[in-house]
Amino acid sequence: MRPLKKVMVDESHRQAWSTRPEVAARMSPANPADSSYAEAARTLVVAGFDVAVHVDGPLTAGILADVDVLVLPHCSDDAWESTVGVGSCVYTGDEIAVIDGFVRRGGGLVVLAETEQAKYGNNLGAIAKLFGVGIVNATAQDPVARFNDVSTWIMLEAHDAHGYNVFADVQAACFYRSGVLELQADQSDAYAFATSSPTASPANAPVLVGVSVGAGRVVVAADSIDDVDNRALWRALVTWAAAGPRLSAPTAAVSAVISSPAWERLTTAVEALRPLQAKDGSIVGDPDVASARVEEIVAALHELAPHVLHQAEYIEAVTNDFRAWRDGGFGVPDFLDSLMTFHPESVRRDGIEHVVVFPMYTQNGNPNRNVEAVTIRTVWPDWIAELEATSYDNAAFVPIEFMGFTSGYDTHSAVLFPETVATREVVPFSWGGIFCDREAARFRRVSRAAADRLRLALPPEAEMLLNHQALAQETFVLWDLVHDRTHSHGDLPFDPFMIKQRMPYWMYGLEELRCDLSTFRETEQLESQGVVLAPYVRIAILFDRLFRFPTTGERVRNYDGLAGQIIFAWLHKNDVIRWTDNTLRIDWSRVQDSVNSLCIEVDTLYREGIDRSRLGHWVAAYEFVSSLVPPHPQSTWAQGPQALPGDLKEAVDAVLPDEFPLNVFYESLSKALTPTIDSARGITGAAV
Repeated sequence: MRPLKKVMVDESHRQAWSTRPEVAARMSPANPADSSYAEAARTLVVAGFDVAVHVDGPLTAGILADVDVLVLPHCSDDAWESTVGVGSCVYTGDEIAVIDGFVRRGGGLVVLAETEQAKYGNNLGAIAKLFGVGIVNATAQDPVARFNDVSTWIMLEAHDAHGYNVFADVQAACFYRSGVLELQADQSDAYAFATSSPTASPANAPVLVGVSVGAGRVVVAADSIDDVDNRALWRALVTWAAAGPRLSAPTAAVSAVISSPAWERLTTAVEALRPLQAKDGSIVGDPDVASARVEEIVAALHELAPHVLHQAEYIEAVTNDFRAWRDGGFGVPDFLDSLMTFHPESVRRDGIEHVVVFPMYTQNGNPNRNVEAVTIRTVWPDWIAELEATSYDNAAFVPIEFMGFTSGYDTHSAVLFPETVATREVVPFSWGGIFCDREAARFRRVSRAAADRLRLALPPEAEMLLNHQALAQETFVLWDLVHDRTHSHGDLPFDPFMIKQRMPYWMYGLEELRCDLSTFRETEQLESQGVVLAPYVRIAILFDRLFRFPTTGERVRNYDGLAGQIIFAWLHKNDVIRWTDNTLRIDWSRVQDSVNSLCIEVDTLYREGIDRSRLGHWVAAYEFVSSLVPPHPQSTWAQGPQALPGDLKEAVDAVLPDEFPLNVFYESLSKALTPTIDSARGITGAAV
């Protein structure tokens, strides 16, 4: 996949470290590791970054033009250390001005300082001071919180700072012969990510600082060492520097279909037809007016046909269906014939577009069978295509994004399914379109609002995901690919595609939960195989289930919301999530194991379900859910199996519309997020 961001490491100013193994070997022949940042570079590459090295000449605006994060390793006069032997260890005034402008326009900067900074002859201190950070000429020592019993190898005291948690994946970190830092008193946007411990000298002194400057970010570290969890900390710091709010929405892709005047004529005709239609799609208005609008739709479709040559059969078939509908008197529409020619799953190529015009309802949107017009673009990068072909076969899965749509999709709907189309008979399921751009945009907007409201300190990867639409979009494609395939795998005591049968809504919730938990667990394997977005999928699942689903939509049989309530209750019960002092805290070190444990519980429920009657399985599932989410006090089901009617239909009818109400935490959060959720209606990726 494409790199997340580009990181440039400067090695043109007599750095005492090099990312290039051959240079490090020349600098320290006896022990090249003493001068090597090769593992630091590799860590970033594994995490999805493009790492470049600047080896000669001054830093200029042109050199930094395509760079997201600039790293300035410790540099020195040769009298003190072996260096790369290139340039001067002093950055010129012009270079400092370039670095300053780079940061304030949105770049990330990482400065790696040293103990007794002043003696090395460099001017990294002057660069840090530009951003309100002073590098103190000192060496921290700690007789208690130390690594390997060496007092100058100090263990870091981590802090959540202004909503940031760079230590989310770090259990312990230390600095080797660390200097200390100081922050200007008026520097409100500077954060001490880590300090020395209370037993150190100097005590409680900043040694790792982050600063928000203009549109960019700066990290200043007083030292570094490759021990304990410093590798994870290094990755987190670079990610934080790259993840700032400067990340804007991607420029809307140019669409030949949407750019054509015929698209505007098509959508105008469709919108004019809408008031003439009844709920079932039949025409109840003036049939002559409706006939004129149909001819306009047909004419526009034929004008658009050259832009979608792969849809020639569909364009012809849908034209015939429109005219047959008109010639038959505009009764309940039947577009089965054209639907059977529409197969986006057969041409899954990244960027390919489809024009879609059908009378249809939209899930979580418009329940009426209005004619809608949508132009979609398939999202199918090579790395997703390879995963689907080798590990997660799902021929029906089609991730798509909106290019344009009529008012039926100016709603919360984010799927395009064949069963939504008006047809004379139920069609076999052969494809399913998921609008990954809309889902990603909603996720970002609602999760950000929830994190702000709950004062949740975000790990850098979470912040990167919430600030980066393109990253979130491909993350959702990976999530949906694995999730969707899971519906047909595992111990399944009932039809996983539950649209075919009626059952209590918590069964739907458990099925969605099972697929998400399995996907969450599967990301461990994906990550070990080098799939960069695997950890981002975990964050997306967790935040979407915890924040968006329980607070979105009506409470009547809200099975997605219930799945989120179950995850919250499980993590809270196991002390992974704490709501204290009006602040939500997540113990990130325990999230994976706890979610895996919940996955085992749900898998066990499913596996044992095959030995139960249908009603018995529903009861067992109800008892499992009730052990985590308290049922409504007036529930018949909560009274036990003896209170239920034996007839399955009557048992389902006994379920309350909101059988598992929101707790007080979610009631408050739901009210707070309502404006944000409402604002996400009809959103697309380009709008965030």
